[in-house]
Amino acid sequence: MSYENYRPTGTRMLPDVVKNLLIINIIMYLTTQVMLSRGIDLTDILGLHYFASEKFRIYQFITYMFMHDSFGFMHIFLNMLALYMFGSVVENVWGGKKFLIFYLLTGFGAAVAHYAIVYFQMQPSISFFNDYINNPDLNKMFALVNSEAYGSNFGSDFRELMHNNPSKAFEVSIGYARQFQVELLNAPVVIGASGAVYGLLLAYGMLFPNNLLYLFFAIPVKAKYVVVLYGIIELFSGISGGDNVAHFAHLGGLVTGIIIILYWRKKDRRHRNNYFN
Repeated sequence: MSYENYRPTGTRMLPDVVKNLLIINIIMYLTTQVMLSRGIDLTDILGLHYFASEKFRIYQFITYMFMHDSFGFMHIFLNMLALYMFGSVVENVWGGKKFLIFYLLTGFGAAVAHYAIVYFQMQPSISFFNDYINNPDLNKMFALVNSEAYGSNFGSDFRELMHNNPSKAFEVSIGYARQFQVELLNAPVVIGASGAVYGLLLAYGMLFPNNLLYLFFAIPVKAKYVVVLYGIIELFSGISGGDNVAHFAHLGGLVTGIIIILYWRKKDRRHRNNYFN
């Protein structure tokens, strides 16, 4: 995707905040690679875990935005390209402080939106484990062992134990249930600047709705339509699932961006009205 119709005059093609965000992201990407080779997984430490996970830390709402897939280059490349393309323009219009606030808030909103969806997806399993751990019985054990989601986690040794000594298997299964619950809570980890980047796309589209963006560097489309198109794609992708992309985080970045910009516009109008009254 490329863009035209906006060429900064008397402004910087790489303003300070965008430049520093690019530098921090690249440093964190390289540091993650180095630390991983030494047995330290920064993604697990700085990526955003589910709020009920034992690995969740409040600072992860910020640090996750600077972490990217250490096993691939395209994740960080595309995010940094979009950060440069849209972020440079938006920062030149708003200034560094306002731009940084917007960037961080849209990233935060993206994370909240993603885990709001994850909560509803995970809650049935979490409730099942809580119920089983607090009120275990043999019928629930058989349901757990034969379930599609967790049945494969019980090996032949346990199944043999369940056949020969149900009482012992019952005791062991409670420990397994606790283990499965911990693994389930620890499993979701969100990384990447995509949510904030989608917020920047939204900001660009609202600031310059009729500017042309070139999809696949070839198809000219007005910015306002690109925002709508990407929103629809992320909504349908999120509903259909089947990949490892946090589509609802992208939508969360878009929606948070809309809320912030509309609030700022309303606040500016109120300020102007008070000034002239």
